[in-house]
Amino acid sequence: MRPHVELIDEKDLIWHPAEFVECTGTARQKHLAYDEEDASLSAKIIFDTDWSRPGGSHSAETEWFVLSGEVRVGDETLTEGGYWQAPIGVHTPPIEVAAGTEILFFREYGDWSFELGDEDRPGVREDQKFTVVHSAQMDWVPVEIGSPMRFDLGGTPVPGLFIKMLHRDEQTGFYTRLIKAEPGWHEHPLAHHPVYEEAYTLEGGFEYNWGTMWPGTYFFRPALIRHGDFTAGTEEGCTWLLRCDGDLVDWYTDNARVEMTGDAVNWGPDLPHTIEPALVMPVRSRSIADMPDPNYQ
Repeated sequence: MRPHVELIDEKDLIWHPAEFVECTGTARQKHLAYDEEDASLSAKIIFDTDWSRPGGSHSAETEWFVLSGEVRVGDETLTEGGYWQAPIGVHTPPIEVAAGTEILFFREYGDWSFELGDEDRPGVREDQKFTVVHSAQMDWVPVEIGSPMRFDLGGTPVPGLFIKMLHRDEQTGFYTRLIKAEPGWHEHPLAHHPVYEEAYTLEGGFEYNWGTMWPGTYFFRPALIRHGDFTAGTEEGCTWLLRCDGDLVDWYTDNARVEMTGDAVNWGPDLPHTIEPALVMPVRSRSIADMPDPNYQ
């Protein structure tokens, strides 16, 4: 299991050489979350050059979500919002990627191994297929059950949360989807789930007990971790990519509140960065400091 990551900005992560084999071209990746037991990985990847790889099959369930640029997989051309998923052993068509393309990459239950070939590997489930989705062409589906509703001026309840399902395994319940919260959407009880949950913010902002999410922020939350008092940004709302390793069930804890209060001692807008008493020297995160060149490693 990947460890609990909550909350991190991708700007605070370092670049590593991308873990691709049987390919031409260069790419680098930032590890959002990594499982040291089975090599499962969630990562942000940028392709520094044009990149290509012949067809074959992965040793891990593999997903790509295009943030920007262009990916051609088989006969399909994917741009922003494009997505493909390949189960273990299922044939993946040849891929060509334009230089500068950025993707979210997910690898589940296996490492980076890739075997060239034109056929599925033995043992593949009959219901498992290689899938491609153009999410920009999909309609947002309102969440009318299990999510707080808003009310229009006439008092009619209207959904405040919407989804686009990118992938769901009917046997295990494992899914990847996009979620959009309308501006000001709020859900007050703490919640936890029997499955893991991870999310990467694509647009807008989001406030909850662990902090503030904005584009490029990420969490990986193992099962049973409580979180809550969710509020989407009042101007843009929030859109993020969400993954779970099974059917997401909300277990609520009502009448609960997570609150942290206190008086600033040696920090704040009117205080210098070092002032007595200072038990620990404050350190500024690079996510709020002046950032170096984006190619900084």
